[in-house]
Amino acid sequence: MNLERPVYSHQRLDVYCVALEFAKKSSALRVSPASLADQFTRSRNSIVLNIAEGAQQVSQAMAKKHYRIALGSAAEAAACLDLIAATSSANIDGLVPLINRVGLMLQRLAR
Repeated sequence: MNLERPVYSHQRLDVYCVALEFAKKSSALRVSPASLADQFTRSRNSIVLNIAEGAQQVSQAMAKKHYRIALGSAAEAAACLDLIAATSSANIDGLVPLINRVGLMLQRLAR
């Protein structure tokens, strides 16, 4: 069995791959206060997890529901980045295009 080959449908979605890349790169940020770090972690995890769950749905309505939740989490992660940029010297430049790309793809999927 080839474990490198995608098994689940979400693993073949561009939006999932970009969201996972965003999660990986953004996890390296040092964020404070702890409450903002926790909120940022939960929002970026929610994006990835809701895309995965939505991709497995048989019903298009249920899939769109999960994509809308992921879109809300993407907006929350973008707002967290805004707060991080406003309150620290952390470099978020490479993360903004990623979360914006995720948001645009999710807007299309959620329609």
